[in-house]
Formats: sequence, structure tokens, C-alpha cells
Amino acid sequence: MKFELVIDSRSTEVVIALLKEGRLIELHKEKHDNNYCVGDIYLGKIKKIVPGLNAAFTGVGHNKDGFLHYLDLGAQVNSFKKFTEKTRDGKLNTASLKNFRREKDTLKEGKITEVLKGGEHLMVQVSKEPISSKGPRLSTELSFAGRYMVLIPFSDRISISQKIKSREERSRLKKLIQSIRPKGFGVIIRTVADGKKVAELDMDLKNLYKKWQSIYKNLKTANVSDRIHSELNRSSAILRDLLNSEFSQIHVNNVELHKELKEFLSRISPDQEKIVKLYKGETPIFQHMNITQQVKSSFGKTTSMKNGTYLVIEHTEALHVIDVNSGKKVDSKKNQEANALAVNEIAVEEVARQLRLRDMGGIIVVDFIDLHHAKNRKIIYDNMTEAMKLDKAKHHILPLTKFGLMQITRQRVRPEMKIETQEKCPMCTGNGKIDSSLLLIETIENKIKNLASTQKEEIKIATHPFIASHINKGLFFSSIRHSWVKKHNRKITILSDERLHLLQYSVVN
Repeated sequence: MKFELVIDSRSTEVVIALLKEGRLIELHKEKHDNNYCVGDIYLGKIKKIVPGLNAAFTGVGHNKDGFLHYLDLGAQVNSFKKFTEKTRDGKLNTASLKNFRREKDTLKEGKITEVLKGGEHLMVQVSKEPISSKGPRLSTELSFAGRYMVLIPFSDRISISQKIKSREERSRLKKLIQSIRPKGFGVIIRTVADGKKVAELDMDLKNLYKKWQSIYKNLKTANVSDRIHSELNRSSAILRDLLNSEFSQIHVNNVELHKELKEFLSRISPDQEKIVKLYKGETPIFQHMNITQQVKSSFGKTTSMKNGTYLVIEHTEALHVIDVNSGKKVDSKKNQEANALAVNEIAVEEVARQLRLRDMGGIIVVDFIDLHHAKNRKIIYDNMTEAMKLDKAKHHILPLTKFGLMQITRQRVRPEMKIETQEKCPMCTGNGKIDSSLLLIETIENKIKNLASTQKEEIKIATHPFIASHINKGLFFSSIRHSWVKKHNRKITILSDERLHLLQYSVVN
């Protein structure tokens, strides 16, 4: 597989496209002034405790208070509180946890009123960005993700990704991390650490510990609602989490971002620094890379697939519904069951892509074409499970029902990606009516009048062929164009241009 990353830096935002074999599989947007990204850490203040929800609303500077549930506090919330208080009071002179006296673990099923009080200050990390009318979802169980591992304060546990299968490698990594990790910190070893050398792992761990030291330093002078740690920008985070030997090119159209990405790659994967390319063409980078067309064709209500098959995607308040349609895909050599299976197999790949591309979350119901045999329904379920393996978001898939319905739940930590694929009518501007053509004739004449007062050369106006014909029609001395020539004492030429809409015109230089 060949992966490419294309980054379009615009005036207000950065748009990032991830391509697999030239096909769009992920699209991200990040505003330049974006706050409350997943991973950001704030000094929050408990505003309101709601026992009925077993949660607290916490002020972090957003217009909607963040939501902090008891289950998101973590077992060592009291140690985090103690660390925060002592650091802010100047009673802690080091970020090291080597000699820090930890508090007892909280109960897994306790009450939030027994742990938090209104007005308390504590460090909170954004676990889910603000969506719609909701504030950010927060957690006090802080963690710092690196290239090869995740560092967790106030923990002694070392966990290893289940995708690392080799028993010898798991044992090697565990012994290695045990010997180099700072005391008082737990570590989760990521899949990409498989086979990595000591120096690479040690460097990653040191970089993560520097983040904790930076938080300690910022916390001493922070005010309530201040951001005391910022996560990587989206493009760097994608590279950190997805970069592997299959990445072939990274295209970016901004000089500063190009430099930043090269520096980031020089730290995490020096051998791949050369794959970052600066795009200098005049054509917009997404248009040049054929991404704009893919975006427009992938985000509509109807999405086309192979051989005339298509999906219809509906978004409701409660769930998302995806309907699979065979279109013209009918093979006369196969029976109905075989045709249905073939279409459903095509749909599986596209459904998995759409979930990832649009970052659809919550409950998703997929209405596949009915399959009468249980073994065929299992084939579709197994294919969907396999297709969703590349999706980093937490998800759960249920087997097909007898009615051909598949239920999927998928975690969403960012607002769903919505792209407007319908454009406003250029003639009626969306109100269903257009201006009188007589007004256009008057508008063109006013433009000619203005041009005649400022220039002496010939005036050329291009407009839709119908309008051009109307202006030029009649005998030479009775046409609208001739009357303009006499009135403004200028040579005037009216040209027809099929690219223009009915009520558009342009001055030809």
C-alpha cells in the first residue's frame, strides 16, 4: 500500500488529506486559532457538580463548560490534585515524581461528590473536542502520546500493544522500558515500537518527560482556564500516529509548515525527512492532486461505487443510516443471492472508508441488500471487521440481522466532517427566482458607459450566447448594440461565451 499526505494551508485553516493508493481515505480541518484539541491540558475550575450524572461541569475558558465524568477521573485523581495544589503554592520544587507521596486509588464505582468540590482547581485534559452545543469532554487521567509509547504520570504499570505478538519482543520491550522509565510514571508501548533500538525508545521517552517538565513549569504561573500544554498540530499528530515505511510522499504548500514537518520528521524518523515536498505550483494543491473532485464526489448524500452501485447516506439526530443499492450491477450469469453478495462486498469497503472519511460517530445502521444464507451474512460481517481494522477510532460491529441490517457504534472525538457538495444557483442566488433579463441589459449598458468615460479603445463585452444574440439581433442599424455605439461614440463588440451563465457578463481585455 502507498500512502500520501497532502496539506493545504489556507488563510484561516489547514486542510489535510490522507490518500491510500491515490484514493482519499481521511480529511481533516484545523483552524489556525483552534483551541480545545484532543490532548490539550488546561487548568480547570469545578463550576458545578451534578450527582445525578455523577459528573462535574468544569470551566476551561470555552463558552460551554467542559464535562468531567467520575469514570474519567482516573484512580490517581487525588495525587493529581495534590500535585496541582503544591505546585501552585510553591511547595514543590521539582517535576520529578521519584519522591512524591502518592494518594490512595479512588474506587472504580464511587461518587463524584466524594472526590471533588465546587471551586477546586485541577489539571484536565481534553478527551473529546467541543461538538455542536456541547463543551469539551475532559479527563484528569493525563497521558502524553509519543511516537513509540504513551507516558502516564502517577502509575507504575507497563502495558504492551496486543498487536506485538512475539513473546520474546514483548519481554525485551518490557525489560527495556522498566530500566529507563522515570520513577512514578507508567508506560504504554505502541505497536510501532516493535523491533526498535534502545536509543530510539530512550529518546522518545525523554521527549515525553520534557512535556511533563514543561507542564510543571507552566502550572506554577497559570491562571484558571489557561492552556498549560498544547498537543501537536494535526498534521504532525497524523505523522506521529500513522507514519511507516509505506508513506511515500508528503506534499505541503506552505514554507513554514514545510520546515516544521521536516524538523519533526528529523526527530521521529530521519530516514523519511526527504519525502516532505514543498508544492510551488500556481494551481491549488488539492486541484493539482485531484483531491477536490474526490471530496465533492465523496461527501454528498449519494456516493457512487463500482459498476453503477451506490450508497445513500442519511444523517439524523439519533443515528446515521447507510443504504446499499445495486444500481445497474446485475450479472445475468449469477442468481439473486450471488448478485446481492457481490454488491454487498463492494459496499463494505466503501462504508468503512466513508465512516473514516466523514468521521461519523455514534450509532450507524447499514442496510445491506438482503442475503438469505447465514454463511453469506457472515462473509459480510467478517469483511467489515477486516476493513475497519485500519480505523483508529474505537468501534464495535454487530453481525447482520435477518433483515440485512448491520449496527455499528463508533467513537467520535472531533466534530463530524461535513462538506457542502451543492452550490448556490448563480442565477437565482438560492431564492428560486432570477432578475429580469432587461435589468441585465441595463447593467451592461451602464458598464459600457463607465468604460467609455475612461478609455478610448474598443469595448468588448462577453456574455451568454442567448443574451449576446438578443443584443446583436436585428439589422445593423436597429440592434441594441448599434444604439450603444451611436450613444457612447465607441466601437462596441458583444461576444458570446458558453462558459458564462445566463445572467453573467464579463469585460474582455
